[in-house]
Amino acid sequence: MRASRQQCVFFQGPAGIRRCKLSQHTSTIASRKEVRLVINEKGLLCEERDVSLPLTEHKEPWFMRLNLGEEVPVFIHGDTIVSDYNHIIEYLEKNFVGDNVTQLIPDSGSPIHARVLQYRELLDGLPMDAYTHGCILHPELTTDSMIPKYATAEIRRHLANAASELMKLDHEEPQITEPYLSKQKKLMAKILDHDNVNYLKKILSELAMVLDQVEAELEKRKLEYQGQKCELWLCGPNFTLADICLGATLHRLKFLGLSRKYWEDGSRPNLQSFFERVQKRYAFRKVLGDIHTTLLSAVLPNAFRMVKKKPPSFFGASFLMGSLGGMGYFAYWYLKKKYI
Repeated sequence: MRASRQQCVFFQGPAGIRRCKLSQHTSTIASRKEVRLVINEKGLLCEERDVSLPLTEHKEPWFMRLNLGEEVPVFIHGDTIVSDYNHIIEYLEKNFVGDNVTQLIPDSGSPIHARVLQYRELLDGLPMDAYTHGCILHPELTTDSMIPKYATAEIRRHLANAASELMKLDHEEPQITEPYLSKQKKLMAKILDHDNVNYLKKILSELAMVLDQVEAELEKRKLEYQGQKCELWLCGPNFTLADICLGATLHRLKFLGLSRKYWEDGSRPNLQSFFERVQKRYAFRKVLGDIHTTLLSAVLPNAFRMVKKKPPSFFGASFLMGSLGGMGYFAYWYLKKKYI
């Protein structure tokens, strides 16, 4: 079954979609990229529409009619509306099948099926939001991070003013007091937890153990298929959902400035080889693009939308303003490196 642009619509909020306006909530960006990677790996035609969380577009009536939970992503296929990225991936795998459509989850009952589910659960369980917030707030733990240094100061300034911002919002937008302010307060508390450098070091140490396990699994594939002419991935010779999860995870770690510590130093050669190969796949190049331009593609379109919108809430503003504040420096650095 192959979807047409009229049948299949994907509402989301991640960075890196070149033909849409971009902005996202950093705490769930990795999962949304995985959905887009699945769509493109399966070769589906799908219209993508951006929903900006910092500009609270997920609270507009047209979107709330699709998803009362106000969460992205949302997937529409005919009369079917699916939210939650896990449910979307399961729906795609179940309903879009055929000789010309890539199967990303092997048939149940096979050893490879169990292996794919194991690594999907392992990689999806990583606290990516904590890595993201922690690396922004503690850049001293990163190397060659793609995030502008100015973002750190802006986020800290907005966190300091968070209480007054929430009270102001409570006064100006009383109709969204309970659900919205509750979410914002939880988010603020979570970011403050992620600002604990000891906690960050602890979860980065646990990340190292997960990557050790992945490195060992990749080594097993080499021994298992030794002498056979086939391309090897995490769970076998076929590219699966586990590889999408791993590729998206490594891309985010690279963006945060953690790649040199975890694989580019030569400590995990199988992981480094995997990342080099997965970046060459068409779907990854289309969805993730050049990692050096991820921030530019995510922020610049939102700058134009801000002209017509009111300022975003405290965390959306913190990341957006921090990114915009450092944009001049970042663009100059990138263009100078590339063209001069």
